[in-house]
Amino acid sequence: MKPFVTVSAIGGIAACCLALVGLVVAGPAQSQSTGQPGTWAMKAPLLAPRVDSGVALLNGKIYVLGGAIMGKTDSQLNQEYDPATDRWRDLAPIPQGATHPGVAGDNGKIYVVGGFTASVHAVALDKVFQYDVAANSWRELPPINSRRGSVGVAIVNGKVHAIGGRGLDNVTVATHELYDPATGKWSQAAPLPTARDHIGVIVLNGRIHVIGGRISNHETDNSKPTQGVRGLPFDMVTNGPNTTLHDVYDPATNSWQSAAPLPTARSNGAAVYYHGLILYAGGECMKPNPNGGGDTFFQNEAYDPKMNRWLTLAPLPAGRQGFGAEAVGQYVYFTGGSLGCGGGPLTDQLLTFRLP
Repeated sequence: MKPFVTVSAIGGIAACCLALVGLVVAGPAQSQSTGQPGTWAMKAPLLAPRVDSGVALLNGKIYVLGGAIMGKTDSQLNQEYDPATDRWRDLAPIPQGATHPGVAGDNGKIYVVGGFTASVHAVALDKVFQYDVAANSWRELPPINSRRGSVGVAIVNGKVHAIGGRGLDNVTVATHELYDPATGKWSQAAPLPTARDHIGVIVLNGRIHVIGGRISNHETDNSKPTQGVRGLPFDMVTNGPNTTLHDVYDPATNSWQSAAPLPTARSNGAAVYYHGLILYAGGECMKPNPNGGGDTFFQNEAYDPKMNRWLTLAPLPAGRQGFGAEAVGQYVYFTGGSLGCGGGPLTDQLLTFRLP
């Protein structure tokens, strides 16, 4: 991974960040000139620039866990943001640091599943931790069945689903495991139709939507629309192409079905349920650089489950990847990430998005 560079919400660096600098100058209610619905603003920055963290929402507060920070790939950071006060605070660190952990919250608990401990996508974990928000304490749970990072995690009816990911051999998997807190055991569920990682995962009406992601180079499904560049240095060598796949899992039948594909093939973007829509914003890698890195996606597309179609919303002020999102009230909060493909520049920016 390239050396980290940071971009602060207080200012910007280089020409690539002019759009974000403009956002700061324009104030908290900047309108988009695209004519597409939605407005962007900025809130109190994260306590540290971070990329590839996990994000969860509990009791109206947003938790950002793990990820890479300056000088450390596998941070143990656990930080809470309160939208009501626009303030951050540090909480009890994760017992094992990781980048690309799978994270989800439910019923006062946050689950952190797998992740990587080295670059690039290396030394995957099988560890699972549970955070008790009220007690500000952690405990280790039984591990998943194999080491993998960039796992999609969702919770339905109190049960934790760990979907997809990338193993020690850097090959994506279709594995789908289910953890039942009542028994303390993992079991197997129907695998993803196509193995992939860096996916967007959202629970809607008791079903799990798995959107986009990356598939291994040797596993390309030519019957499905994909986008990506092979033969490049840096992490694009093993990542394989992005995909537009959109699969929906029904726990009641333990089966998958296809839904309208993501219009723009992307991976490692931010997915969130907001105002009846599933938003998928950003991602990598829009324009890979043969020398490493490249441009990130700025697209902000929304899935309408009633119509089974995608809409185009106001784009991000600047492309980014490796970030998360949660919706609270009238706003979606997008946390940190990287403005470039791969290792940087990292940002501590907390963006908000609002539909009219």
